[in-house]
Amino acid sequence: MNTSLNQINIQPVALSYENWLGMLKKPLPERPNYSLENGTIQIGQVLGEFLGVPIDTDEYYNQLFDYVSSTELDLHLLSEDTLDKSINNAHFQAIQRVINVHQEQKLSINRFAAFLDGEKLLLKSKVPVLHRKLREAMIATLELYSEREQDGMKNHELRRVLVDLVKWSINHLAPTLETADPERAMPKFLWYGDVKKSHQYFLYYLIMLGCDIVIFHPEGKDIIEGFLKEKIFVHRYPKNQHPEPFPTEKRSRKTTVAYRASIEIETILNQEGSGLYKPWQLRDYTPSSLTLKTTYDELFIVSNEIAMVRPEFDVSNGQVQIPSIFAKINGVSRDRKEYWERLHTLSQLDNCMLIHRLPITIPSHSDFRFHYRNALERDGSISTEKIMQAHYWPYSFLPVGLQKGLANAVKKICEKPSLKPLPMESLEEVKIYLFTQAMFIPKKIIQLLERFDYSQEVPKCIIFNNEKTGMLSRSDAAMLLLLNQFGIDLLVYNPTGHNDIENYLDEGLFDSHWLEDVVFDLEYKEPSHSIFKKGLFHGFLKNLRGD
Repeated sequence: MNTSLNQINIQPVALSYENWLGMLKKPLPERPNYSLENGTIQIGQVLGEFLGVPIDTDEYYNQLFDYVSSTELDLHLLSEDTLDKSINNAHFQAIQRVINVHQEQKLSINRFAAFLDGEKLLLKSKVPVLHRKLREAMIATLELYSEREQDGMKNHELRRVLVDLVKWSINHLAPTLETADPERAMPKFLWYGDVKKSHQYFLYYLIMLGCDIVIFHPEGKDIIEGFLKEKIFVHRYPKNQHPEPFPTEKRSRKTTVAYRASIEIETILNQEGSGLYKPWQLRDYTPSSLTLKTTYDELFIVSNEIAMVRPEFDVSNGQVQIPSIFAKINGVSRDRKEYWERLHTLSQLDNCMLIHRLPITIPSHSDFRFHYRNALERDGSISTEKIMQAHYWPYSFLPVGLQKGLANAVKKICEKPSLKPLPMESLEEVKIYLFTQAMFIPKKIIQLLERFDYSQEVPKCIIFNNEKTGMLSRSDAAMLLLLNQFGIDLLVYNPTGHNDIENYLDEGLFDSHWLEDVVFDLEYKEPSHSIFKKGLFHGFLKNLRGD
């Protein structure tokens, strides 16, 4: 034991699905990020989440049983069902005394921790540097509580959370500290299933202490989202299901060889990155957009391609990157027949919305500034969980995966606003405007998003703006930003070549194509039915490709 150490620094190690288990088995000196110099020790911490379940759930639960049964891994199981909820009455009374002093004196968090220590409610370690880290971890946890909870340390749930932290520390952490040593190994825990608020703060306390934590949630819930500043390793299995009780023994395997083989083949064909996806397989994934840069001719070819065959389509770690089109077509082709055929061809594709009466949206003048600020994390970014759980969130009727996709799109457009500010409008005011308008998506656009199977046909919004049937508004531009972030194809036709989206959006967001003529007062031409015969359509694409 090195008594000259005075500081522990904790650095999560880079993990993959292939290496996490091996990394967990390694002693700290053999892991990346380990160093020992000038009285400071840095250790590599294993932090990971495994969300959902694989196709073969029997194997999944047998693996979980093996993980907590293995003496080599030395993983300690934590869950709502296995936590020891007993507490010594003397400890309970000591917590009440600290709470009473805090209510009278409004203690700072450091003094609050000192009172906990004085009442012998903080754990101790025979390793001096770890002894100090226990106090630091509790202070960090109380600081997080103060930041996250309404009224901070005056929050009415403080007593309950503190009681839980103390009893679980004594009942579950204290036994593992007997052998804990930052020069060899720190305690390791496996969390399984759902959480309540106290569980989240207890996990945070263990993480701040430097313990290894692996989290398994069969239903795919990210139970510590928003608690950590840095992203940690997340592996998503292909299915989500309600958590079964944690196994107390291994399941017997009665499946046939043929069944197991078919399951393995299906898993290989439909796993992330395979390039083959079943209908709605990616329903619970979070979409984001990569706007493609194309020529005028190419955009008609790409627009007809399904998402998973477009360049740069990518699926990994619960995220799906959708290559999409955002283009403005200024003017009109000299060959009017070709101009209308191309426009009509796109507008007749499945999941396409053609708009030739503007504006699209009704701008909201509601004051959402407090809703916006309450949705922010400590780092200033929007918490998707907070807005999805808020009373003003209008999309709770949608499937959870689509809600997450919408919430993530709202977060992204507010993080780096591409909407031009009005005179004297601050950056925060632009973000609040985008946040507000995102809560009022028209019903037809919501239905367009509901039909979007992320690996298949990409929905389209085509705007024909001849300036005779209304003008594009700022709230329309905000809606286009949201749709672009979600991965929807956007095409704006303006026969006059006048500015419309340029008045509101950064020009770098979209391609701008100029055709030969500018035409004023051009009426939208309804399609002739014969144009859309399948044979002619495919012949048209062949000509574009040069076949």
